[in-house]
Amino acid sequence: MSRPNRPRYAARLNAFKQLSVGSGVEDWIAAAGQVGGLGAADLNFPDHFARHDVDQMGRFLGDAGLVLNGVAMRYYTNPEFKLGAFTHPDAAVRQAALDLTKQGIDTCARMGGKTVTLWMGQDGFDYAFQMDYAQAWDHTIAAISEVCAHDTRIDIAIEYKPNEPRAYALMPDIGTTLLACREVGAANLGVTLDFAHVLYADEMPAHSAALIGRHSRMIGLHLNDGYGKRDDGLMVGSVHAIQTVELLVAMLRMGQTDVIYFDTFPDMGGLNPIEEARTNVAVTDRLMTVAEGLVDNTDLAAAISRQDAAMSQRIVARALYGA
Repeated sequence: MSRPNRPRYAARLNAFKQLSVGSGVEDWIAAAGQVGGLGAADLNFPDHFARHDVDQMGRFLGDAGLVLNGVAMRYYTNPEFKLGAFTHPDAAVRQAALDLTKQGIDTCARMGGKTVTLWMGQDGFDYAFQMDYAQAWDHTIAAISEVCAHDTRIDIAIEYKPNEPRAYALMPDIGTTLLACREVGAANLGVTLDFAHVLYADEMPAHSAALIGRHSRMIGLHLNDGYGKRDDGLMVGSVHAIQTVELLVAMLRMGQTDVIYFDTFPDMGGLNPIEEARTNVAVTDRLMTVAEGLVDNTDLAAAISRQDAAMSQRIVARALYGA
């Protein structure tokens, strides 16, 4: 179990679909409650609410021993959003995306959540001469500004990703995302950092976190792993253990993130999602212990100040693997 002063853990609920054919979100929540070590959940809006209202969803979470962290917006329920949600050329479709997002914010607030995450995968382009880039950017900034103003008690977090489903995302990397945050200028706007997305964007996770700390807030942290060629959603620390530890050190120093969400895909490889989630909990607990021991390590700080990679790697290796 994670320590009381550590962030709560949450897991991707859709990963539990494979446990029973025809099961619903109430079953996925119940399965997450069987993992042990999970304390929170994120709900997708509107799809997780297709069959149940806010009160029912709250009961499902409570029965599983989980609290709501926040709501993740999904813009694939309306087929027209395939050409864009906030960037669609039709103003009526853009308004529909805005209205849906505001409903998600209201739902999050009613359930006692604190964060609405925007993953704008549909807002991008596939061909040259397909999009008016400046206009699409203006539409997006205006939409995010309106979303942030709808309920300033709720944090709005942008989760960036280089592409998928569109060939190019309008907001593909940390620099573009922070530029958007700066242009919007809302106090309740920040970033959700997804480890595999960062690798996919050819970024170093702790470097991206440092930029967030300098220019915005790290509202959400999605831990997973991958090979940097796509959004693999592998178990935490399975490929990039040292980079994960460095990110956790940065997260601890920033002190802005109180939930770590395991955005992993056991369903892609047929893994048992309960056992996969237990592995994420166990590995993250271990890596958090390592990170806590490195935050104030003076030898490591001295090595980094000299850019002495040989020494810093030995210090981190001892912490990870023992003497």
